[in-house]
Amino acid sequence: MQLFFSLLLISFPFSVLSLNQEGLYLQRVKLGLSDPTHILSSWNQRDDTPCNWFGIKCDSVTHRVTSLDLSNSQLSGPFSTFLCHLPSLISISFYNNSINSSLPVDFSPCRNLQSLNLGQNLLIGSLPESLAQLPNLRYLGLEANNLTGEIPVKFGEFQRLETLLLAGNFLNGTIPVQLGNISTLQLLQIAYNPFTPSRIPIELANLTNVKELWLAGCQFFGSIPVGLSRLTRLENLDLSENNLTGLIPSSFGEFKSIIQIELFSNSLSGSLPVGFSNLTTLRRFDASMNELTGTIPYDLCELELESLNLYDNRLEGSLPESISKSPNLYELKLFNNKLTGKLPTQLGLKSPLKFFDVSYNGFSGEIPTNLCANGELEDLILIYNSFSGKIPESLGDCQSLGRARLRSNRLTGPVPGKFWGLQRVYLMELVGNSLSGKVSTAISSAYNLSVLLISDNRFSGEIPTEIGLLGNLIEFSASNNLFTGPIPETLVNLTMLNRLVLNNNELSGGIPAGTQGLKSLNELNLANNELSGSIPNEIGILPVLNYLDLSGNHFSGKIPPELQKLKLNVFNLSNNLLSGELPPLFSKEMYRNSFVGNPGLCSDIEGLCPQTGKSKKLSYLWILRSIFIAAGMVFVIGFVWFYFKYRSFKKSNKVITITKWRSFHKLGFSELEIADCLQDDNVIGSGASGKVYKVVLSNGETVAVKKLFGGANSNNDEFQVEVETLGKIRHKNIVRLWCCCNAGDCKLLVYEYMPNGSLGDLLHSNKSGLLDWPTRYKIALDAAEGLSYLHHDCVPPIVHRDVKSNNILLDSEFGARVADFGVAKIVQRLNKGIEPMSAIAGSCGYIAPEYAYTLRVNEKSDTYSFGVVILELVTGKRPIDPNFGEKDLVNWVYTNIDEKGVDDVIDPKIDSIHKNEICRVLDVGLRCTSSLPIGRPSMRRVVKMLQEISVESKAKWCKKEGKLSPYYSEERVDENV
Repeated sequence: MQLFFSLLLISFPFSVLSLNQEGLYLQRVKLGLSDPTHILSSWNQRDDTPCNWFGIKCDSVTHRVTSLDLSNSQLSGPFSTFLCHLPSLISISFYNNSINSSLPVDFSPCRNLQSLNLGQNLLIGSLPESLAQLPNLRYLGLEANNLTGEIPVKFGEFQRLETLLLAGNFLNGTIPVQLGNISTLQLLQIAYNPFTPSRIPIELANLTNVKELWLAGCQFFGSIPVGLSRLTRLENLDLSENNLTGLIPSSFGEFKSIIQIELFSNSLSGSLPVGFSNLTTLRRFDASMNELTGTIPYDLCELELESLNLYDNRLEGSLPESISKSPNLYELKLFNNKLTGKLPTQLGLKSPLKFFDVSYNGFSGEIPTNLCANGELEDLILIYNSFSGKIPESLGDCQSLGRARLRSNRLTGPVPGKFWGLQRVYLMELVGNSLSGKVSTAISSAYNLSVLLISDNRFSGEIPTEIGLLGNLIEFSASNNLFTGPIPETLVNLTMLNRLVLNNNELSGGIPAGTQGLKSLNELNLANNELSGSIPNEIGILPVLNYLDLSGNHFSGKIPPELQKLKLNVFNLSNNLLSGELPPLFSKEMYRNSFVGNPGLCSDIEGLCPQTGKSKKLSYLWILRSIFIAAGMVFVIGFVWFYFKYRSFKKSNKVITITKWRSFHKLGFSELEIADCLQDDNVIGSGASGKVYKVVLSNGETVAVKKLFGGANSNNDEFQVEVETLGKIRHKNIVRLWCCCNAGDCKLLVYEYMPNGSLGDLLHSNKSGLLDWPTRYKIALDAAEGLSYLHHDCVPPIVHRDVKSNNILLDSEFGARVADFGVAKIVQRLNKGIEPMSAIAGSCGYIAPEYAYTLRVNEKSDTYSFGVVILELVTGKRPIDPNFGEKDLVNWVYTNIDEKGVDDVIDPKIDSIHKNEICRVLDVGLRCTSSLPIGRPSMRRVVKMLQEISVESKAKWCKKEGKLSPYYSEERVDENV
């Protein structure tokens, strides 16, 4: 030891000789750490003692170091064993840093340690058994690291341990039953680790002092041990997101101190047990997403609950009246059951009800008038029930309301005037009722309204012009009503409008001028009205329109040739008064049904503009003569062409026949023309799976063709996934697959061409200056909407698995399309678990932490990858950069925000005038890249958050010191949309 100190002193300048022995040890600790914020600058070598240093506490009598707390200090480096040489040290905390080493094997020198907090770091390796030999250790926090291996059996030998936090690591194996021997344990958190599937150890029931058991996502199966009821001091029991089966034990009624029970996302069955009346302390009960049957116990509803979630079960019967007496109830979610009867009339009168969802049941009777009596209600979701009567007038005063979803009930009468104008409502859904009357002009006050769905009712009168003042409106659907009068001219001002559906009304007049301003319009359906006049040329220049139905009206005049520019999935101008020649692109048999019922239209298509008499015969003769002349020329040219092509085809053995092609849209070109254009001069990209060609066709249209490498079996899985996924998707933010060819050893995928290439190529090139902030924001929102469609609107949901900036393509207007579905996966929920993949798919820097280690994928894996894309858009940096050192973009952003503030991470090419909005988008990106999947929002929620940003961009979301302000709740939020 004397030799060691001699060497130690030589390593420091002479001025440190006054520093005592403990200070010398701490200086060695400092040397091993990276300290970018200089938070350890107070650790001065010239001091006599370290007692005044930052993070250090000493005994007031002996002046020995007793505590080291360097939490949230942006430190990185190894955990130093020199700390164990401080004889009086009882507490060490490096919480929320970047300590990135493995833990020492031998902790025996730290015999006096009582608390060790290393949570939220980057620790690797296994858990040291020697920790259990520390006789005084009471707190061990190692959560949210990268620890692997099994929990040591020796951990059952802790003598005084009260808190054991191991959640959010990559621990495997089974949970040792010996943990039940830690009689002093009060808090056990081992959730979200990829343990080997096993049963819940009954030995945990021996932890008679435990107050919290967090065992979510631990791969448990089988039944819940009845003996857990022996845990009389238990306050929080979380067994969610496992594969548990069987009944909820009736012995749960014996918990004397329980506050919260979380059982969601299992496969529990049978009835809810009786005996809840004994649980007088219970405040939150969540048994959603199981297979429970029977009724809701009356005694459960008598408790002073704050939250009751029983959705996605098979419960029957009525909702007990006693639930309305709960004075603290703010959340009640019972959707997707078989509940019937009337809702309690006093529901909400005594409760600060905030989230109320009873959708997909059989409830009837009137909507209770007191649901918003306390002014807290944000979500009112009653869809697919049998509610009748009028919408209560009291809901017109519910200024807190954000979502009002009353679809598919039996509601009648007019909608209260003030209800139309609620200022915070962003989703109003009244579809499928028998509501009547006019849409009130008070709707002009609903400036947050994004989605207005009122189809399939009996609304009448004119559509108020005030709807055109709702600048955030994305969807307006009012089909199958009795609306009369003109389409409001103000609608053309809605630049964010995506869907306008007004079919099956009695609207008259023409289409308003200025439709070219509807640049986000994807669907326009005005069918079966009394509309007249000409079809505006401007419709043909709408950049993302792919659904156009103007059938069953009185439109006249010629068909605008500009419509040929549209890439339409649905196109219908039938049953109007249109006349003249069809534009050349539409003069094909495939378009016949799009134009029938227009007597004045002329075309060679059978059934359009029929001819009679001599003129008809002359026409036939002229056609026949033309055919013979053309046939002779084709024969000569074709013979020469065939000779050379045959030699080439025979040599390469790549004959592509028409039977090998499969189309997914109406095409304006011949598929066989594609094969002739796959020249090296046309290559615009290549990767591991193949090359991409830019092909300009004879009709002037441009497409992108992916040619997969390899023989008959190579890339077959990727090809099939891409075809089956994109072939059935119809969304403006998903790249369109026009057609494909599978000729065994030749596989071609033909897509719409994106002139501006990929986001990654553009963002990380010298052309990044083209991407100003409004453009980047639009790209983020477009891509989010595409992913939200995959996750929430496809049945079953689709997980992309390779979301990255290079797979987001940009059209001529910088509209974004999600592309490359070669590794996409249909999510199959087996026993409501998360499906494991056979291998990692994705790209470095974008892969969610849990996916890389556990090969288990769900929609939240895509959310993480999209969060990385947002960080790319904000910072302008790649996800992996040598300048980051060992960090990736996510860790670099987190570190720099904490160290230097948000200004340091924002791309300097972006105009600072947008800083407030940028900060909020960055906040969304950070939420998406949460280390735990449960902390990430759904893509549907991401879309809503991004939409809200444009609405509220004037708000100040950045603190003066440059830190991000927490805006979105970290609470788990269900989204039954």
